[in-house]
Amino acid sequence: MDMGIAGLRVLVTAGAAGIGLGVARAFVREGAKVHVCDVDRTALDALASSDPALSRSVCDVADREAVASLFDAAIGTLGGLDVLVNNAGIAGPTGRVEEIHPDDWDRCLTVCLTGQFNCARLAVPHLRKSQNASIVNLSSAAGKYGFAMRAPYAAAKWGVIGFTKSLAIELGDAGIRVNAILPGLVAGDRQRRVLEAKAQQLGISYKEMEARAFSFTSIKDYVTAEQLADQIVFLASARGRTISGQAISVDGDTRMLG
Repeated sequence: MDMGIAGLRVLVTAGAAGIGLGVARAFVREGAKVHVCDVDRTALDALASSDPALSRSVCDVADREAVASLFDAAIGTLGGLDVLVNNAGIAGPTGRVEEIHPDDWDRCLTVCLTGQFNCARLAVPHLRKSQNASIVNLSSAAGKYGFAMRAPYAAAKWGVIGFTKSLAIELGDAGIRVNAILPGLVAGDRQRRVLEAKAQQLGISYKEMEARAFSFTSIKDYVTAEQLADQIVFLASARGRTISGQAISVDGDTRMLG
């Protein structure tokens, strides 16, 4: 299906691997111009050969000066901005609330929530000039159900939904759509590490933890980066022109997180 987004100018944070890279590649396949950032310089450098169509910058979204430099580079390269995909995030600590170090709490919320603010505030003046403007924020099933022993991450992802809904109302008059994607169990190393940490906390095996996680879903399979990318590309296309303020679950019908 031709999504009609050739030439769309897109910025994807944490775009050198995982979900972010899947999203960036999906936009490129549709003819969009894409700039990615990441904290992993090695992964970014590898894109020069694997994905030469992607322009790129090193950036920690928690660092406002770095974000300002990112936008200078991205806007200069893309010639403007139509889409911001706020994908950057970290898993944060696993543990009971009394065990979590305040520095770990602060870092998780700063990256996962404040990082989205840092990018959105600089993106909006450029998006106001676009004829097809949208922001897609990555939240999580943890932002809908909560997640025991993952309080910092869940709190940040709940915050992302509030941020998304508020921006959708605020920016609607400018024609800027704002939505959140809530992945469930996503295939990849990060999800494996989360389940391993939870298994260790609960004193059970990884396989038992994985089975427990899937016991709360109707579809017993991992979500892929490609599935999330397809959803995001659709939202950014003109076909999604009246979809805004939504928290869209892509999670195999998850009923809770255990």
